[in-house]
Amino acid sequence: MHGLVNHGAGLDGNRSSTLITATGKRSRLPRLKNNVLQRSVVAPLLFNIYTSELPTTASRKYADAVDLAIMHADGDGQSVEGLLSKGMATVGEYLQTWKLKLNTTKAVLVVFHLNNKEAKRELKVNHNNENLPFCSEPTFLGVTFERSFTYRRHLESLRKKLTSRIALLRRLADSGWGVGATTLRTATLDLVHSTAE
Repeated sequence: MHGLVNHGAGLDGNRSSTLITATGKRSRLPRLKNNVLQRSVVAPLLFNIYTSELPTTASRKYADAVDLAIMHADGDGQSVEGLLSKGMATVGEYLQTWKLKLNTTKAVLVVFHLNNKEAKRELKVNHNNENLPFCSEPTFLGVTFERSFTYRRHLESLRKKLTSRIALLRRLADSGWGVGATTLRTATLDLVHSTAE
């Protein structure tokens, strides 16, 4: 049985942002109390600096870009719950020390195993006396996972996306207004190949 907690952390700051449309209209100016701007170039670098010295825990830790996951594998569900809760407490203290804030709205708890008798079991892991939400099919780094690692849901979603994109390319290829081979090749690489890869 594998338990996984995935969550994001943000850097405290006092920033603001606004959006200007093509027509020149400007959005209101919201203050960002936590986090750097989403998709900002500096966010992954700052995240790596802040998380490079995470304390040791019995559970493994995985970080990518601006996401952090902790995982523990054991045949005993109670052991997994206990060690993940301890890991969350340790990571939480570290984040608090460095003025980082755990984004609990994005934190999820996941269980991976092949035991069909325990298919509906949900682990209880808490952070700051609050149980983390359980998710049976989370998406992590663009891949949808499920308990038994069949990737069925992910592949079905990918198939639907590719089918609609291929249908679009067929319309372009059949059109009478002359889409050339170079344009079709570029569109295929951008729309289909990159997604399938």
